[in-house]
Amino acid sequence: MRLPKGSKKLLNAWAFYDWANSVYSLVISSAIFPIYFAALFADNNQIQFLGYSIKNTAMISFVTATAFVFVAFMSPLLSGIADYIGNKKRFMKFFVYLGSISCVGLYWFDLDSIFIGFGFYFLALIGLWSSLVFYNSYLPDIAYPEQQGSASARGFSMGYIGSVLLLLVNLAMVMNPSMFGIPGEGGAASMQAMKYSFVMVGIWWAVFSQIPFYYLPKGTHDRKVSKAILWNGFKELRQVWYQLQNLSNLKRFLPAFFMYSTALQTVMLIAAYFGEEEIAWANNDEKTIGLIVSILLIQLVAVVGAQITAYTANRIGDIQTLIIINMIWAGLCVYAYYVTTPVQFYIAAGSVGMVMGGMQALSRATYSKMLPETEDTTSFFSFYDVTEKIGIIIGMSLFGIIDQITGSMRNSILFFLILFIAGGLLLTQVPQFKNRFRKH
Repeated sequence: MRLPKGSKKLLNAWAFYDWANSVYSLVISSAIFPIYFAALFADNNQIQFLGYSIKNTAMISFVTATAFVFVAFMSPLLSGIADYIGNKKRFMKFFVYLGSISCVGLYWFDLDSIFIGFGFYFLALIGLWSSLVFYNSYLPDIAYPEQQGSASARGFSMGYIGSVLLLLVNLAMVMNPSMFGIPGEGGAASMQAMKYSFVMVGIWWAVFSQIPFYYLPKGTHDRKVSKAILWNGFKELRQVWYQLQNLSNLKRFLPAFFMYSTALQTVMLIAAYFGEEEIAWANNDEKTIGLIVSILLIQLVAVVGAQITAYTANRIGDIQTLIIINMIWAGLCVYAYYVTTPVQFYIAAGSVGMVMGGMQALSRATYSKMLPETEDTTSFFSFYDVTEKIGIIIGMSLFGIIDQITGSMRNSILFFLILFIAGGLLLTQVPQFKNRFRKH
């Protein structure tokens, strides 16, 4: 169905993809899957791979890092395609179905087929992040510049509401399997409920994606993919790299962003695994409820934290606020190193929520303000996204190595501490910060 650009129905249909895919980020990445994964290895946390014995949490870190290697390589390639082809919807559909089917495949993630399970986990990550390349590229096609901010915010809100709703249903299933007709007793029934949750995520993702698929246009051009277009995204990244030499604010900001983003993104991906393994829960039921409540707490507080961060940035400046947030994160790392009880973990979760969402939003906004007015902002944001993904690769890899060598995720927190301090110090070298500091 063809709707005019700027149409309210078209913008809502586009934003509805956030409702469709955000359940993966909350249920799979942050909440239910980490609990299931840890329970699977409750008796033996070692995985035999290529003749080596690897700790389970280190293994999931390495698999995640490898997936992001593919994503980091494919994103510029897919961006180049998205800019030129006439039917980007076909590419988006492919990755949506790849991701949703892989989520359903996680139902068979168990010790007897562990590497098949890792394969589904890997492909689900690829499906999500690759589909987002095409999803994001639709925004300038369907919304006028003055509408893009509100449309993006609407998508974020819809994603939050949808993912929380499904997570609450999944939590009820895990805590009271019999009420949902799930056979078995005790932990076995709860584990089965978690496997059903993965299937529900896959179905939810695929079914609700039909709304944007129905209304979104096929594309804006009628062109075929050629070899030159295929590598266009990488050429754009190279051009941005050369332009940075003459953009002093960006040249100094990006290394700082890379440092603290590496720590931030890694913390977000491993938080639930840390809470499962390092916190002294009274029993499995308390652990399951506690971890999911912590994730929900982070989500709720992050909304408030983002508002406080935006207010502070307007009062004292973006870079100054980011420096303060980095120092708060460094303090949280020290605190988290000594966290052992559920109450302490809840305090840590609430504190993380206060600075997590605000840091992400302010970083992107700060970067956007530094962009030259006459340049193509799409290329610069592609560079920003690739920088963020490379940070995830390095962060998850180093986290896995430290976890594997020392046998404890707690030691990796010291690595995050160093990155946040380094990020804060590098921010003080941004000319924008220095100039404002001299004025005061």
